[in-house]
Formats: sequence, structure tokens, C-alpha cells
Amino acid sequence: MSAHGTGAVGVGANRGIVQTGPNASAVIVQTTGPAPQALAGLPAAPVGFVGRTDSLREVLTFIDPNGEGGAEVLVSAVAVAGMAGVGKTALALVAAHQAMAEGWFGGGVFFIDMRGYTPDPYERVNAAAAAGQLLRAMGIRDTDLPPTGEEQLGLYRSVLADRAREGLPVLVVADNAADSGQVEPLLPAQPCHRLLVTSRHTLTLLPAHLVDLAVLSGADAVDLLRAAMQVTGRADPRVDAQPDSAAEIARLCGLLPLALRIIAALLRAESDRPLIDAVTELTDAHQRLDALDSGDRDQHGRPLAVRVAFDLSYQHLLADRPEQARLFRLLPLNPGPDICFQAAAVLTGLSEPVVRRQLAELARAHLLTTPVTGRWGMHDLIRLYADHHGHAHADGDDREAALDRLLSFYLRAADAADDHLRALPGQPVPDLFTGRDDAITWLDAERVNLVAAVGLAEASGRHRVAKRLPTCLNVYLAMRFAWADRLSVNATAVTACTHLDDHHGKGLALTSLGNALRRLQRFDEALAAHRDAVTIFRSLGDGYFEAQARGNLGLVLYEVGGFGEAIIALQGAATIFHDLGKHRDEGGMLTNLGLVLHEMRRFDEAITAHQDAITIYCELGDRHGEGMAVGNLGSTLREVRRLDEAIIAHQQALNLARQFGDRHHEGRELNNLGNALSEVRRFEEAITAHQDAAAIFRDLGDRHSEGQALNNLGNALSEVRCFDEAITAFKQAVALFASIGDDHNHNIAQADLREAQRQQTDG
Repeated sequence: MSAHGTGAVGVGANRGIVQTGPNASAVIVQTTGPAPQALAGLPAAPVGFVGRTDSLREVLTFIDPNGEGGAEVLVSAVAVAGMAGVGKTALALVAAHQAMAEGWFGGGVFFIDMRGYTPDPYERVNAAAAAGQLLRAMGIRDTDLPPTGEEQLGLYRSVLADRAREGLPVLVVADNAADSGQVEPLLPAQPCHRLLVTSRHTLTLLPAHLVDLAVLSGADAVDLLRAAMQVTGRADPRVDAQPDSAAEIARLCGLLPLALRIIAALLRAESDRPLIDAVTELTDAHQRLDALDSGDRDQHGRPLAVRVAFDLSYQHLLADRPEQARLFRLLPLNPGPDICFQAAAVLTGLSEPVVRRQLAELARAHLLTTPVTGRWGMHDLIRLYADHHGHAHADGDDREAALDRLLSFYLRAADAADDHLRALPGQPVPDLFTGRDDAITWLDAERVNLVAAVGLAEASGRHRVAKRLPTCLNVYLAMRFAWADRLSVNATAVTACTHLDDHHGKGLALTSLGNALRRLQRFDEALAAHRDAVTIFRSLGDGYFEAQARGNLGLVLYEVGGFGEAIIALQGAATIFHDLGKHRDEGGMLTNLGLVLHEMRRFDEAITAHQDAITIYCELGDRHGEGMAVGNLGSTLREVRRLDEAIIAHQQALNLARQFGDRHHEGRELNNLGNALSEVRRFEEAITAHQDAAAIFRDLGDRHSEGQALNNLGNALSEVRCFDEAITAFKQAVALFASIGDDHNHNIAQADLREAQRQQTDG
């Protein structure tokens, strides 16, 4: 064994094995009989190993000297990479034990810990030192070893060549390598031998088959928790008796095997402790890493804890890449689950090319994940760990200024994207985006970050950002039918405006909040929000925004059946906007007025209101507003049996919705078009329209609209006597309406289902 206590163990046919102990020397035991059992030459495989079926199969495939990993693919090495604690060594050991059980490596299986991430660089095992240890494990006496590292590497290669000629394949497991250079000299030249490497880095420069190991699936994580709680052979029923708590423990442990084994060890020590207690302890993010400490030590004398496992990667980063370490500490400031390189560059204040390279390096070190191309995230536990160091280095990293830069970036970009969404043809727009589609693509990618940024801004006392950012998101969130998100950001905006003593801003935020509450059918709260907004704007003498608030109040009154009050509110708002020359707003009020008049069955007046709105939108070139008004006109035309005109209107509205990428409006117009087509007995076309509508609403998570589309689909299918498919559609509609407590539509769908079943029975 080397002077630093690192050695290799292995077996070989008629060669001898090295016996390791606490001393720094190695004793070679010569053997003259049959080769010893292979399992004697490796550390024990982990007890309770679960999952990893695909990864294990992949590793075994490529280390099989007679299989696909041989000369056919021209690689003799496999490199397993992954974050600290993900189970790389466990996978490698299980694979090596299975390979030996199959008798694949008659020339021996040898294991060496390269100690690539030890804080002391002198303790890291270079390739020459590793060759010396492997030679001893292969039975070469100390007295027969050449004096220099290069010569020992040469002898190592010669021994491998000898065993290849004898038809004795060798497997070397090089655990815990830091980089390709540490293990590349150990690559065997002969195609029958194999090198199996594990590393926290993806060793892209190593000519090897690369296996990146991710965290476990949720089910496998629970299985590991169960197995690890019973490694002593003592039955422990808690995982099966408390499955919800077990699943939550797995989630809070980030599905990370090391964390799961540690919490399992702690639970084994308290056999009567309910799992919910562990859930409670782990839920506190500030204490989670402290909770994942076993109180024990590993073979190197280090505390067996998740934090300590991460320490090795972080210390390696500090020593070799201090700028990357700073980026690592700053990234938890991003409020969402992942970040683009432009935002990361803003966060650090460095150029985009530099930060892109740093992000790629951190991902290669498995300190970051890459959920999609061009975006980087962090495992939950690593994020907590990085944030801890971020707070400790807050002054040196200029953390507060970094957060200011990041939030300013999100606000500036969201504002520019919002301009593209609101712009009429010919209006100037910021050049930050190439067009409306580009702006929408960015908003889709950043939506979670932007919504979370509002809360972060308010929580950190940046009230002006918390007030302004929701205004930039309202149009987009409405377009994406993201009413819960719109509710969240505008509730925060109301709070921010209160802190700022900004009454006008508060009125605007209350108006947007009321709109979200209406969409979520929380009508009493919506009424209160809009009435508060009306009061604020009246007190400020702001007729324009008071009219907006009154118009939105009218919509809620319409929803709760107060049609008379709704008409008065909407007509009054439309008149004010007309007098002020705010014709786009006037068009919006007329569109909403038409909806209320339709509901009251005053169809001729509704048609007039919608046509007036269409005229306004056409004059303004507002194609999106035109599409909304034309679709509503089509619904009213269908009520008065002007069916051909209704179909044309819905088709026109559908095309406009698609043009603007408004998927919810697209689904609504498909559903309306399907109903109109059924009225003229064009059932096949109607069926397609309803199927497409249901699919869109399903993607958007709008269960109410999906249920309506499915029920309409069932009726169209019944008309062409496709009763099996119709019954399926009706049953899905019934289930959806039941899940949201919509008794009215639930009863309608049940009645339609019974009728389809009766018709099917009658033949």
C-alpha cells in the first residue's frame, strides 16, 4: 500500500492477492493452487442495492469481454459519473461482483480508490502510483517492482499483455477519479481487458463508454429506504405502514441514495419513531443538511453526512476553479428551478461566453443538472448546500448586488416581452426579442422563474420590482390560462403597493387580482377586489381606470347572475372609454356586454354589441381582440339559427387564435365550431373539432373546459352511432365534472351517458 494508505485489492489465477490492513505496507501472499474466489478481491457489494436496472445492464454490457463492450465497439473502458452520493461506487461494485460471478475475468478483478476528491492533493493517487498498487495486487513482489512510476506503468501494461495472451481477461475498477488524466494511463491496450471508472465528473476526454448516473426514481427511492431500514435483518414495517410519509422522505432527500441511507440509519436507531417525525425534521430547509448526518464516520475517518460528501466536490472546486465556486454560490439566488446562461451572466456580472463555459464545467462536475439544452439547474440538496456557502461568502461575492442585477434582468426582459404581446401592427417594439413568437418562447421558458421572482422581490424588500413585474406578466399569464399564477403575483403586487403607499398601483393590482379570482370562480373575493379598485380610482379622480374597474366588476356580476347590474356597469364603462377616445378598451367592454346580453337571451342586442366591437378592433388592426369578438358573435349567431354564418365566424376566430398562439381561445373556438357543425349534421368534422379541443384543454389543465369538449364529443359520436367511443367520452366528462364539483354539468353528462347506453342497448 502507498505511503498515503491507498491500495488496490484483487484476485488473479495462480498469481496471489494483496492483503490490506491499517499499516502502510502490503504483504503479498503467494498462491500455488487454484485461483482464489473472485469475491475475495473486492470490497463487499452494498447491502440493499435497489433499482438501477438499466444502468447496471448498460455497465455489464460494456464490461463483458465477450459481449457488445468488446472489439465491436472498440472501447475497453466504462466511466460512471454522477453527483456525490448518487451511488456510483455501489453500481460499480455490484457490476463487478456480477461479472465475477459469471466468470468473465479469469485474469483477476482489481479495485483501487483513486481518492480524486480528497482535500489534500498529495493524497490523490496518480496513474503511476495506481499501477504500482495494481501490480502488487496482481502478485508482483515489491522487490520485483521497477523503481520509477513510468517503469511501473510499463510493467503494468506488460502484465496485462501477458494475461491477454494467456486468455485471462482482467477488470480494473478505478473508483473516485477526479479527471481523465488520472486514469487514462491505466487503459488496457488489449480488447479483452476492461477498466471501470467512477467519477464525480463526466470524463469526456477519456476514450470510454460514458454512463451518467441520475438520482433514483420515486418508487426506487422508497424501495431503497425500505431496504436500508432492514439491512440488519430486522423487520421494519414503517415504510409500508406509512407510505405517504415514506414517499415524502424520499422526495425531501432529493431521491439521493446517500441521503436515503443516512436517514434510514437514523430511523433504524429509533425503531419506534414515526416516519412523519422525520418528514417534519427534513421539511425545514435550513436544517435539512444537518438532519442528513449519520453521526458515524466513513473508512477515511470523515463524518458520514451529505454535507461532507458535497464538501469534497466544493473544496475541489475552490482549489482549482475559484470563479466557478463563486458562480456555484450565487446560483441559488435564482428563484426558479433552472436558469439560462444569459441570466447567469447577469447574476455574476461576467460575460456570457465565460459564464457558459463555467456552467458547462459545473454540469460536468455534476454540481449542476441540465434539464433541457441551454438551461441549468441544481439538485435540491446541492442547492441548499450552495446557498449555505453563498450566505457565508455574501460580502465577498457581492450577493445583494447580484440579486439586484438578476431581478432587474427579469423585469427588463419581461417588460419587453409584454410590449410585443400588447403591440398593435406597426407599433414600435423593443429589439430584445425578434418578434411576438420569440417573446412568447422566452416567457414560456422563464415562467416559473418570473412568478417566483415576484415573491422573492417582495420578501427581500424590493417592493418596486414586486409591484412592476406582475404588470408585465398579466397578458401572458391570461393567454396561457395560468390563473393561479396570475392570482399569486397580483396578490403580492397588492402587498408591495401597500408598502410603497402607492394607491394607484394598488388599484391596478386589485383589478388584475379580481380578474384572476373571477377565472378561478372565487366570485365573492373577486367582487370585493373590484369594488375596492373602483373606490380607490374614484377617490383619485381617475375616470379611465375607474371605468376599467367597473367593467371588470360587471363581468363578475354577470358570473353570479346579476345581469342587470352587469349591463349597467359595462355600458357605463364603454361610454366612458368612447368619450375618452380609448377605443380598444371600448371594444373590450362591448365584447363583454355582448356576452351578458347573450346570457339574457337578448340576442339581437348581443349581435349588435359584438359587431360594434369587431368594427373597432378592425379599425385598430387588433387581430387578437377581433378574434375574441368574432368567436362570441359566432356563438350568438348559432342561437338565432344563422348556422352558416356562425360556422364562418368560428372558423375565422379559430384562425386568429392560432395566429396569436392563444391555445385556450383555440380550444374554445374548436369546441364552438364543433357544436355549430353538429347543428348542420357535419358530424365527422365536429368529432375532429371536439377531439382537438379536449386535447388542448387537457394540456392546459382546464378540466372544466375539457369536460365540456368531451361531453360534446360524446354527443357527436352518438349521432353517428359510435356508441362505445361516445360512452367512453361521456364517462371521462362525468369524472372530470365530479373532480371539480361541477354538479350542473355532471348531471348533464350523466344523463347523456345514460341515453347513449340506452341507444346502444336498443341497437
